[in-house]
Amino acid sequence: MSATTLTAPAAPVSEGRIGLRANLRHIGALVRRNLLWIRQDPESMFDAILFPVIFCLLFVFVFGGAIAGTHNRHAYVNYVVPGLMAMMGMNIAQGVGTGFNEDFHKGVMDRFRSLPISRASVLVAKITVELGRMLFATAVLLTVGFMLGLSVSNVPGLFAAIGLSVLFGFGIMWIFLTLGVVLKSAQAVQGMGFLVLMPLQFGSSIFAPTSTMPGWLQAFTDYNPLSTLADAARGLMNGGPVAHSVLMTLAWSAVLTLVMAPIAIRKFNNKS
Repeated sequence: MSATTLTAPAAPVSEGRIGLRANLRHIGALVRRNLLWIRQDPESMFDAILFPVIFCLLFVFVFGGAIAGTHNRHAYVNYVVPGLMAMMGMNIAQGVGTGFNEDFHKGVMDRFRSLPISRASVLVAKITVELGRMLFATAVLLTVGFMLGLSVSNVPGLFAAIGLSVLFGFGIMWIFLTLGVVLKSAQAVQGMGFLVLMPLQFGSSIFAPTSTMPGWLQAFTDYNPLSTLADAARGLMNGGPVAHSVLMTLAWSAVLTLVMAPIAIRKFNNKS
């Protein structure tokens, strides 16, 4: 026999799957990075602080008297504030897409994708921080609402409404993350977001009851996720039928997440 030792060829080294613990560690590190960025750039919180104040004051004092009557403005506060809770997620979500797009142009995402971390962790960390900003904006909105006379008859229902808003916001943010990846500029993301937000916001029950709308528009508002979320929040906070609205909002949130999250992750992985 030959003295030469025969050895099998070495198996190629594979990357392997990143475990759950490592994923959570990566997400935590990226969340901390995003929070530190907000700390260095506090102006990035202006939308979460000013939008709730401006929208609440604007609609209560400018449109409240016309819609509910001058002497019934208190009732309009109870109507519009739960609706504005539904709108907060949409506005914050638009900022997710524009910020994500800007990170690509600054080269931040190229550095992230060169690291041995899960690609999904970059997206999940971004959404986690934005959900925190959404909760902050909701707290500001409710504070202004209480100052204007908002009443809540069911405190657990208030927290349930906030949780439902966050869940829907989580689903809608995947749409804007996808737009942030596929569109070429932050301005394009903002423009597309405007085209999506305007019909959904004003073709809903957020600002006014839908009973005065034409039949074809009422048919749209019945399935508009912002209408179902606003109606669910009102019912949870101050009583009323909620089963249909809550189930519809949960269904919208699940469908948006299950459909758009894989698309966003795949587009992010494949972006050159």
